[in-house]
Amino acid sequence: MEYEHVAALRKVHPAWKLLRADNAALILCFLGEVFADGNRGSVPAPELEAALDEFLYQINDPQNPDYPKSAKDYLTDWADGSAGFLRRFYPLEDEVLHYEVTPAFEKAYSWVRSLGKREFVGTQSRLETVVEMLRSIVRGTETSPEKRLEDLKAQREAINAQIAAVEAGELEFMDETKIRELYQQIGITARELLSDFRQVEENFREQYRKNREHIVSSVGKSQKEVLDDLVRSRSEINQTDEGKSFGAFWKFSLSASSQEELRDLLAKVSALSAVDTDRRLLAIPNDWAEAADRTQRAVRKMSEQLRRFLDDWLRFKNRRVLDLANSITANALKMRDNPPEIGMYIDIPGIAISLPFERPLYQKPAQTSVDSQGITEGELPDDEALFNQMFVDQMRLLDNLRQVIPPRASAELEDILEVYPIEQGVEEVLGYMTLDDDALEIEIEAEETRIQVKTNEGDLKTLKMPKVKVTRK
Repeated sequence: MEYEHVAALRKVHPAWKLLRADNAALILCFLGEVFADGNRGSVPAPELEAALDEFLYQINDPQNPDYPKSAKDYLTDWADGSAGFLRRFYPLEDEVLHYEVTPAFEKAYSWVRSLGKREFVGTQSRLETVVEMLRSIVRGTETSPEKRLEDLKAQREAINAQIAAVEAGELEFMDETKIRELYQQIGITARELLSDFRQVEENFREQYRKNREHIVSSVGKSQKEVLDDLVRSRSEINQTDEGKSFGAFWKFSLSASSQEELRDLLAKVSALSAVDTDRRLLAIPNDWAEAADRTQRAVRKMSEQLRRFLDDWLRFKNRRVLDLANSITANALKMRDNPPEIGMYIDIPGIAISLPFERPLYQKPAQTSVDSQGITEGELPDDEALFNQMFVDQMRLLDNLRQVIPPRASAELEDILEVYPIEQGVEEVLGYMTLDDDALEIEIEAEETRIQVKTNEGDLKTLKMPKVKVTRK
């Protein structure tokens, strides 16, 4: 450790301030009994004041009290920003002030508890734990399949040897010293885990404060960019080592089978004659579940608070936009009767715009040839063919198609002609095939078909023609 760093910690770290405080014994004993030993999360202020008042009454000398202040004054001092031993806040949908201890208090309390003399200090179990952890890391990071197989085969041989010994009636039992050592280590780890939850919760709370600061300082950013940053920040919390570890623990606490196995193991170990049963350790699964749930609730409350804060921020921005729009409307109404002279005036009613690409390209005039041979002077040609021309009304044909084919559907022409038979011969069939309309698509297929056509003379003839498909868009 560097000297400057340690000197700075001595001045600013709340845990060190607590140990240097004149009433450190009162703080550690009272808050440790209520929060750490009792595994309490947040406590309402009136309840905590009453408990501290009772605690002061028990330890103070009526004639010359060591702690003359009131319980409320002490709690206020401990929650002050310069102290940092307690955190006071108002929970959502609750008007009563609450208190909870900080991770700094947990650190100081754990350190003071470690100063007490233990009847038995075990080293073998911790050494074996360290070795087993190292083995787990090495096994989990080994990239060579051959070495992994070699290690698994060695484990299998060791297990087979143990199975053979048990089948032969040779049972090895753990000695009482090692049992007590492991049991002590379990208790220490279990209590340390409870205090770690407060640090996890504090880290989540710190991220919440950063998110609020990010929202306030997001000048010039759109709402989408701010929301993307917040979602990304929340995802990054879940992807951190701490977030993944807490997620795995939370999943374990929700597993009924895992909880039942843990309680069963604790009950069996506590029933051994070699250990002095720790009643608090028997209740540790419930304490863990409650602490994890408390952290989860705190994270959920912070998410709700952040959502409300974001809603207020968006509402403020929208209100600003409305204010600007109302201001523009008000100014427009003021200038409606006396508009300012802005712009320019043109005497002509419009400007003729001629675009070069609108001009058609030059086309050479078509040459028409006239054949005047065979016409003699004084003779008129036969004009019967002119009067026998047939007119096919294409509007009638379009109406026929619209009546038969619904929008975005298709039909074969021969099916249409069964509904509206041909009345004007082949010319009407050709009229259907040459219709030009944007709402229709005429498709001539390769397959042939035959249809009955009535000629002008009234005769029925069979017309061989390709299939025609009509599609209405």
